[in-house]
Amino acid sequence: MEGKRVAVFIADGLEEIEGLTVVDILYRANIPCDTVSITSSTLVTSAHNVRIVCDRTLDDQDFDFAAYDMLVLPGGMPGTANLGACEPLCADLASRAAVGRPLAAICAAPTVLAKLGILAGRRACCFPGMEDALAAGGAEVCLEPVVRDGTIITSRGMGTALDFALAIVAFYQGDEAAQALAKAVVKQG
Repeated sequence: MEGKRVAVFIADGLEEIEGLTVVDILYRANIPCDTVSITSSTLVTSAHNVRIVCDRTLDDQDFDFAAYDMLVLPGGMPGTANLGACEPLCADLASRAAVGRPLAAICAAPTVLAKLGILAGRRACCFPGMEDALAAGGAEVCLEPVVRDGTIITSRGMGTALDFALAIVAFYQGDEAAQALAKAVVKQG
């Protein structure tokens, strides 16, 4: 992970479990991670009125997408819609995908990737009932809890957040490290 960081993008209305589980697991795995608010405030309110203080914002003078190796999109509503309306974020997602840089999205957030054409020809999953949006973006829709297709990881929802976070750990540190961490946090199944 030398010189690599992960950014978890936090939007008002996110599903907090999907964002914070990733942050927790990445910290436990010693993978550098920042929470990044897509608003001008570091304080964000989740879909369930949980207030989250982010490490930084997109509006920070020194914010640079290039400082991050992987971008992670939590789902939730209206969080996903807010992510999809964030032009700087969407522009960077598209440019990263074009050169094979890693992306991860859970719940409704894979639809943001699909609308940008990033999932065309790729296997992906999302929150039940949103599969049509993935298919419209050219994805091969899967029903697995977590799907990794090359450098893109997708997952289905809050109940799969731990599996999603562990898939990110496996991406960087391998399956054995992810399995050891799963055991350490007493993951069942």
